[in-house]
Parts: sequence; structure tokens; C-alpha cells
Amino acid sequence: MDTKFDELLEFPCDFGFRIMGFAQDDLPEHVAKVLDLHVANAYKLLPGLRKSSSGKYHSISYTVKVQSKEQIELLYKELSAIEIVKYVL
Repeated sequence: MDTKFDELLEFPCDFGFRIMGFAQDDLPEHVAKVLDLHVANAYKLLPGLRKSSSGKYHSISYTVKVQSKEQIELLYKELSAIEIVKYVL
């Protein structure tokens, strides 16, 4: 992944992730496992689980204290690899 985060952001900084996945109650737990592994105690789940109009998907948002472009790219990759996750924005 070759992004321009290092040109756009000044590190360390707070960075928002929105994770959309299948409507399963354990979506936040799966995401928290990845975040705990890479940025333990440096993230916050934002209030409110959003449901799609069809009810098939859920969306959750996090603010993460990131240290580098590489860390952002790693988190996108690891979060996207969760089986029930469809998109990471």
C-alpha cells in the first residue's frame, strides 16, 4: 500500500477508522482484538453502532492515536482481513 499519509498528516495524531461489516454482535470484539494487538490503549470506540437500512451491515467508528504512515497502512490491512468486515474507511 503506497499512501500519502506522511505528506498529509503530522505524527503522532488521532486518526479515524470506520469499519463496516456483517451485522453480528461480535464485530466490535473482532476489531478490538486487532487494535489491542497494534495500538493497545491508544484507541477509542466512538458511541453508536450504525445499522444499514437493510439491517445486513453494521458500522462502527474508532479514533486511534497513530504514530506513522506505516501504522495506518498496517491497521487498514489487518482490519480488512477480519472475516466479517466488508470495508474499512
